[in-house]
Amino acid sequence: MTIDLMERLALLERDGTEAIGAAEDAEAVERLRVELLGRKGRLTTILRELGQLPPEERPRIGAEANRVKELLSTRLDERKKQTSVAGREASAIDLTLPGRARWRGGIHPVTQVVEEICGIFETLGFARVSGPEVETVDYNFTKLNTPLDHPAADMHDTFYLADGIVLRTHTSPVQARVMEEWQPPIRVVVPGTVYRRDPFDASHAPAFDQIEGLAVDEGITFLDLKSTISEFARRFLGPGTRTRFRPSFFPFTEPSAEVDVSCQICVGAGCSACKRTGWMEIMGAGMVDPAVFEAVGYDPERYTGFAFGMGPARIAMQRFRIPDIRLLYENDMRFLEQFG
Repeated sequence: MTIDLMERLALLERDGTEAIGAAEDAEAVERLRVELLGRKGRLTTILRELGQLPPEERPRIGAEANRVKELLSTRLDERKKQTSVAGREASAIDLTLPGRARWRGGIHPVTQVVEEICGIFETLGFARVSGPEVETVDYNFTKLNTPLDHPAADMHDTFYLADGIVLRTHTSPVQARVMEEWQPPIRVVVPGTVYRRDPFDASHAPAFDQIEGLAVDEGITFLDLKSTISEFARRFLGPGTRTRFRPSFFPFTEPSAEVDVSCQICVGAGCSACKRTGWMEIMGAGMVDPAVFEAVGYDPERYTGFAFGMGPARIAMQRFRIPDIRLLYENDMRFLEQFG
């Protein structure tokens, strides 16, 4: 009798554990509780037979029965909680709602423009290089023919990190770094972030991307500069794009020019982005000043070259017909996701 009851308790423990684990909802768990531990359940039936055992056997069988009862009760409670939570979660799903697509990242429109611009110039024979965003005053100003007491330096007098150390105000310092390291012929484009004291308005930002370009060789003329920039504008903005070169001043180029393209937003009619002129300035450019060549150890009697610097955010405005540059930096996903 003792061996028979012990085997029945072991079988009850095994069958009950398997059945509880397979219960699919709270109602099934309660049915098992009645079947296993109820007044007419399997454990109660076994306990009723304890009176037929010899007195010395009853404590051992009783202790084993209590252990099995506590084990099954714990398993039943745990399974009831699990099925209740799953049931609540399932009932919270509204199957009438339309499915939501998984969110995926995209490439920022300015980054798209940077990559496309660099790609166009690479097909024109320019290599892509980079330089540090934290610069010395020497590279940011002096080596580019810009003494610190020159008025042009005031326009770039920006974020100083320490004495003689500044967040670069343009990517032009890479011109000097490249020329110090390489000998002509040189053709490079330099994308990167720059920092200015510019107001944050429809066409300016205090921190923005810039792309510098430099070509140095024997016999380079302003005609090479003009034809290169005009070809770039046609490839990037379309074959009907017009370019305009206006005389300007930059300390590190002479002669210098501001380069405009016909406004793609208003198609020449005039808008806030182009200041009602029908033209959008996209870059400054010019022939490299002989003083810059002397500062890097080049012979200005032998070599000539041209340089240009453009803001890809402004060019992105032209490409995507964006009327306000601030839209590119507000991180409004509703706006940015249309360019992904």
